[in-house]
Amino acid sequence: MEKFVIKGGNSLKGEIAVGGAKNAAFPLLASSILTKEDVIIENLPLIEDVFRIIEILEGMGAKAEWIDKRTIKLNTKKLDPKKIDKDIVELLRGSVLLFGPLLARFGKVYLPQPGGCVIGARPIDTHLDAFSQLGVKVKPMKDGFELSLKKKPKEVEVILNEFSPTATENILLFASLMPGPITIKTADQDYQVQELVTVLKKMGVKVSMKGAHTLVIKGKATLKGYKHKLMYDPIEAGTFIIMGAATLGTITVKNCELDFLELLLKRLADFGVQFDITKRQGRRGDVTMYESGDIKIDKIQTLIFPGLASDFQSAFGVLATKSPGSTLLHDPMYEGRLKYLEELNKMGAEIYFTDPHRAIINGPTQLYGTDLGTYDLRGGAALIIAALIARGTSTIKNIYQVDRGYERIEERLQKLGADIQRVS
Repeated sequence: MEKFVIKGGNSLKGEIAVGGAKNAAFPLLASSILTKEDVIIENLPLIEDVFRIIEILEGMGAKAEWIDKRTIKLNTKKLDPKKIDKDIVELLRGSVLLFGPLLARFGKVYLPQPGGCVIGARPIDTHLDAFSQLGVKVKPMKDGFELSLKKKPKEVEVILNEFSPTATENILLFASLMPGPITIKTADQDYQVQELVTVLKKMGVKVSMKGAHTLVIKGKATLKGYKHKLMYDPIEAGTFIIMGAATLGTITVKNCELDFLELLLKRLADFGVQFDITKRQGRRGDVTMYESGDIKIDKIQTLIFPGLASDFQSAFGVLATKSPGSTLLHDPMYEGRLKYLEELNKMGAEIYFTDPHRAIINGPTQLYGTDLGTYDLRGGAALIIAALIARGTSTIKNIYQVDRGYERIEERLQKLGADIQRVS
């Protein structure tokens, strides 16, 4: 087991570059199952979850070749779904995205219940219900599910039970090998879904966005390979931007996908946070965060895209400890995503839970270093921010959760002047 040891209070200065988008990498890696031709993906983040998805594909017989540090070439021509590594699947929530492409290509698939972050109830009922609407037979097994398809669906309309990015992606992947047209309603349209749509079009799939949260897919029996540079990670960018707002000094966050950060940046401006945006190629840019004076946060509510992403909520919770008065924090999606607030209370914060989805944060309060544990990826990143602004030394355990989504974060923060060490 490894942990982070962080001495807080240092002024952070310099540049930090955003890496490839973790949540967009999963469906792209899964899309390699849809073709027997080569798939080349550039700008992959070198993180645990990406390595594990590639390991699952290789275990089934896929050929994976790293062309350079962040570029992989995949070929799944000789894939055998019966060889899937169930132990890895059970650790990784993103493995649920293998359901759609495996079922579309082979007609039958078994997968155990996928794992992931401890952020509340995360059943895959929406996925299974959507597949059932497509004529797929879903058979619950002892530790997972068997899905089988006898007839390819035509002109089917699927209504998702909730705005789920992974359920939307799963049906997109499945529908790509079906004659269609298949319509998905209540579809999520966040950055990872839009990135997958871009890639599927390169493969020969016809995808159109019609109306509010509606996707129409017309697939083909044979799809082409592709080469694609993965977009940069809006969530990682937002984490570093909020970190810059919370800590002293001047930080420039490079490679920000501005289309997916508009509301985040507007809300920070509303709260009194000082920053500049330098636009680069297309809609990409750099965001420079400055030491801000008084900030005032009244309410933070996460919503589906284009609302404020739930993945930003934890970092905002730390920032709210610097705001005078009371801040209402509301995350309607995950009842377990507020667990990190218990750790902030241990550091000296004054936070009250009103129900599993809401909390009141009273501030400003000085945070003090202590021993901390992390339950999930984004909560772990938030505790790093808290430790950086705290007085004294903090230790953060279970940092595997952080490694799942942030590549060698301690080395990148050290270059900004942070006193953070990885200790075995």
